[in-house]
Amino acid sequence: MAVHEDRIIMTVEDSPEDYEALIRAFSKAGISNPLIHCEDGDEALDYLFRKGRFQDPARSPRPALLLLDLNLPGMDGREVLRTVKADEVLRTIPVVVLTTSDAEDDIAKCYADGANSYIQKPIDLKGLVLALKRLSDFWFDTALLPDDII
Repeated sequence: MAVHEDRIIMTVEDSPEDYEALIRAFSKAGISNPLIHCEDGDEALDYLFRKGRFQDPARSPRPALLLLDLNLPGMDGREVLRTVKADEVLRTIPVVVLTTSDAEDDIAKCYADGANSYIQKPIDLKGLVLALKRLSDFWFDTALLPDDII
């Protein structure tokens, strides 16, 4: 796996336990990309649209990949997905839904709303490490991304 430390990964995850598991899994998978963590949909959109404390573009660089939980307090992940994919500038950011839901309705709606991928969170750390490794390999080593998000 190539190292892409210039490619920022944004995680939108409200569960401190799930975020800690993500951090451990990234480390175990050898993924050293910078991480931006938002705890809810409102904070994620403030960051992406550079509002409030995120106004300075130097302190809020555009992520190359967005890992999005669906069930968030306030604005949920479904609305974040629709908002990102409706924006002319942000829509090129790959959005990977990473959630516990395996409901067919959630999967279908997320793809209809522009999700680039949908992954059910593995139940153990080993599965999460493998999923994140594959995700990183695909999005950063296989797929070609537009220059404005690299």
